[in-house]
Amino acid sequence: MAEYCFGVDLGGTSVKLGLFDPEGTVLEKWEIPTRKEENGSKILPDIAKAILDKAAERNIAKEDVAGVGIGVPGPVDGKGVVHRAVNLGWDVMNINETLGGLLGMPVKAGNDANVAALGEMWCGGGKGYTNMVLATLGTGVGGGIIINGEMVTGATGAGGEIGHIHIEDNEPDACGCGNHGCLEQYASATGVVRLAERRLASSEKDSVLRTAKANGRLSAKAVFDAVKAGDELACEIAEQFGDYLGKGFAAIAGVVNPEVFVLGGGVSKAGEILCEYVSKYYQKYVFHGCGGAQFKLATLGNDAGIYGAAKLVIG
Repeated sequence: MAEYCFGVDLGGTSVKLGLFDPEGTVLEKWEIPTRKEENGSKILPDIAKAILDKAAERNIAKEDVAGVGIGVPGPVDGKGVVHRAVNLGWDVMNINETLGGLLGMPVKAGNDANVAALGEMWCGGGKGYTNMVLATLGTGVGGGIIINGEMVTGATGAGGEIGHIHIEDNEPDACGCGNHGCLEQYASATGVVRLAERRLASSEKDSVLRTAKANGRLSAKAVFDAVKAGDELACEIAEQFGDYLGKGFAAIAGVVNPEVFVLGGGVSKAGEILCEYVSKYYQKYVFHGCGGAQFKLATLGNDAGIYGAAKLVIG
């Protein structure tokens, strides 16, 4: 049995790498810069060199490595083909074959959000579950869906794009994807600020958020800090946030019936209070057969990607 595997999380600025044992213990982790010049042609050779150098440094033979898993910011199908990674300058490329050829090791690639979900299932907030949804509430809303321990990738690798579920018919502003009324327009960090600004404009109630806005410090963190302090207007914003996200999760549950929703990303730093608001409205909208889903916080943070990538090759 192989003694090691490597997990790679390919980002637009840096590449995170981890060396793991088969039980999920990270033995070492490090980073290299993502060199995107020349349409990203240097990225995979750089990753291959980093892995081969680390194996040589630790006297690890190739036959002792189960393989290399890699999460990529773009749609990746079940064969490891990325269908355009705009942030990297890539068009269509078979990562499994290309990186595998450079390494002389087995390679498995997946979409970064799906791979992060796999990591949280294996060693994080979803540990002990095999049917889960990871929602990453950051600048946007990313998602990864795991069914029976396997990532849902879909026909073109776009499975799990939960942030672009249509949730509101009367939205004047466009989402980054070009549509109107997507979930991430309300449940992301920028979405919480959007809800806050609109509530501040439509209400005359006193709130610490008015001072925060005047000082240019209105943020999702400011909203949930105010909620914890009992600010009435902030609580109204949190209720609206919970309604949108709970409704979105209820729709997802009707399709994939998860055991657990794991909440990650910057907004999740609000803590358990976030789960309370979302769970309340989830129960309002969900089909009764899916009502038993748990809500938990992600625990791996920025390391979820390397854990999930390692899990790709361990199986």
